[in-house]
Amino acid sequence: MGKKRVLAYWTCKALKLHVVPLILVILLSSMVSQSVDIDSDEKGSLLLFKSWVQDPSRSLSSWVGSNCSNWTGITCENQTGHVVSINLVNMNLSGQIHPNFCKLPFLEQLVLSQNNFTCPIPSCFGNMQNLKSLNLSHNRFHGILPNTLMRLSQLTELVVSGNKDLGGIVPRWVGNFSTKLEKLALDSNSFLGEIPEELLHLESLKHLDFGNNNLSGSLPDFHQPLVFLNLGSNRFSGTLPCFSASVQSLSVLNVANNALVGGIPSCMASLTSLTLLNLSFNHLAYKIPPRLVFSEKLFVLDLSNNDLSGPLPSKIAVTTDKSGLLLLDLSHNRFSGEIPLKITELKSLQALFLSHNLLVGEIPARIGNLTYLQVIDLSHNSLTGSIPLNIVGCFQLLALKLNDNNLSGEIQPELDALDGLKILDISNNKISGEIPLTLAGCKSLEIVDFSSNHLSGMLNDAITKWTSLRYLSLAHNNFNGSLPSWLFTFEAIQMMDLSGNKFSGFLPDGNFNTSLNFNNRGDISKIPKEQRITWRDLGTKVSIFVSGSSELRFIYFLSSLVGIDISGNMLRGEVPAGLFGLKGLEYLNLSYNFLNGHVPSLEKMKSLRALDLSHNSLSGHIPGNISSLQYLTLLNLSYNSFSGFVPKKQAYLRFPGAFAGNPGLCVESSGGGCDSEGLPVVPGKAFEDDNADGLIANGMISLWIFGLSTSLSFYFGIFTLFCSARARNYILQTKV
Repeated sequence: MGKKRVLAYWTCKALKLHVVPLILVILLSSMVSQSVDIDSDEKGSLLLFKSWVQDPSRSLSSWVGSNCSNWTGITCENQTGHVVSINLVNMNLSGQIHPNFCKLPFLEQLVLSQNNFTCPIPSCFGNMQNLKSLNLSHNRFHGILPNTLMRLSQLTELVVSGNKDLGGIVPRWVGNFSTKLEKLALDSNSFLGEIPEELLHLESLKHLDFGNNNLSGSLPDFHQPLVFLNLGSNRFSGTLPCFSASVQSLSVLNVANNALVGGIPSCMASLTSLTLLNLSFNHLAYKIPPRLVFSEKLFVLDLSNNDLSGPLPSKIAVTTDKSGLLLLDLSHNRFSGEIPLKITELKSLQALFLSHNLLVGEIPARIGNLTYLQVIDLSHNSLTGSIPLNIVGCFQLLALKLNDNNLSGEIQPELDALDGLKILDISNNKISGEIPLTLAGCKSLEIVDFSSNHLSGMLNDAITKWTSLRYLSLAHNNFNGSLPSWLFTFEAIQMMDLSGNKFSGFLPDGNFNTSLNFNNRGDISKIPKEQRITWRDLGTKVSIFVSGSSELRFIYFLSSLVGIDISGNMLRGEVPAGLFGLKGLEYLNLSYNFLNGHVPSLEKMKSLRALDLSHNSLSGHIPGNISSLQYLTLLNLSYNSFSGFVPKKQAYLRFPGAFAGNPGLCVESSGGGCDSEGLPVVPGKAFEDDNADGLIANGMISLWIFGLSTSLSFYFGIFTLFCSARARNYILQTKV
């Protein structure tokens, strides 16, 4: 055996010695081919193209001389110097395309994607009859597909995606101009009408993308073995076909966001190569057939935002130790009954969305067996019982949303094991007890919503360990005690809602300069000055995205005002001046407390859009610099002890009812006297105008601030779920 190894070694070594001269010859010939001169006529065509193009990044500055290897994006044939490939992707080019650019008769590949060309697709492109690949995606080409492209009989790939002003009726010739066409991508444009019948029979076609257009008609069946089919975000109607010609080939099927009706046919399970199926945002109804069990190759299944009903399927996909579903989204349907235990056998699952259904019963304890889970959303159901302790088995969890159920019990101290958790939302349940000190271990928390429960106790130092905190809502609980001095010291905090509790004592006069959001204006200057908002517009939306071009990723996006709400407590004393010096603050609500003293100057609060100081004991004069707050839309200073005279020039007249219940206050009327209109005797009658949407019984203002909702989308990337390579090259879109 040892002799064989030695013999093999020396044989290989001898072969290498003989091969060295051959390698040198190849390298030398390669060097010669790389230095070939561009054909003179074709060089002239390229230079004319360059002369018409705006090139602010100087991407084409290397187009000098004749050596083809020096010309960025240009590849020439080794012997003749004819240009065979042009790849100018993402070079910040714009403008028009010179007609002589088409005088490249030997060109086989043309890629102009991700630039800013602003012209119709030149009809002369049809003269380049050796083209095999044409990619014009993500530009600003407009008009229609020129009929001259039907001359490109050698074309295998036509990609014109992402040109929103390119459209019209899909021409019939796209189905028969090239018998070699394998990929046709016309997505994210403005095409109309139906898919041409000829395209349904083009045998060479493997990849078809018509997503995000305005196509209509019944969803067609195809008669060739497709591998990729995206018809999402159009206006297709009718029922789902079986795609029987593609049962062994179809890998990606997206028909989301159309107007499909009927049920999901059992024959969909015969698509044995399917890895991604997205049927979301349609009108699909009825129960999921028991025979609809997908193969272990399916990684992503999205049936969300339909009218599906009945119990959740006990088995929806085959799973093995090495394969199975990575993402399951059945949210926003009418599924009822309990969560089946079979779901806890999907060992590969990384994202589970069952929100906005009619589910009852307890959360299965065995959910902790899903050790790869990183997103769990069971919100907006009727689940009961407590949060199962075994959920800590999902030790990779990044987002846990259990809000809007009937859960009870206490927050388990053992939840600190979820030390990677970024979003924790248990709002609108019946959870009681205190916030465990052990939650200090959840140091990655960024979004925390415990609002509308039965929680009690004082704010403890565990919260201070959440150093990345962006959003905190403890509203409508039974928390008590004084507010701690560290309350406003979170650097990343954007929203804080402590309203509707029993906090007492003074507002902490701490360091208000720590929060970057509270102290920076951000993009407030982009908001139109004339834009009006109501109290109900002051909502918050947390969007969760699970997407992936190379792997599944978890991302969230917090979209809301920058604000502080401490209304509905028992706070007393004066308002710290530092609180009115936050130039990034857009919303401040201190109403329904026992605050007194004068209101500091508001001139630094340049971003302020909504201010509610009503139902306190504030006194003194109304701040006179209201006219400098150009974005202020909502103001309520009613039911205090303000006094003095408010002239019209101070711009307060745009807030009718804002001063009700201040008997010592004189607001100048149009006639020059005091305006007593809009000063009702009974509290809670103010804001009867368009801005009064937020008033509820007993005069309490419910701003609906800081309510969490969930959605999925294709874009934004922050946090990566390091899943297996099996998930790569697939993208799932789900939206609220």
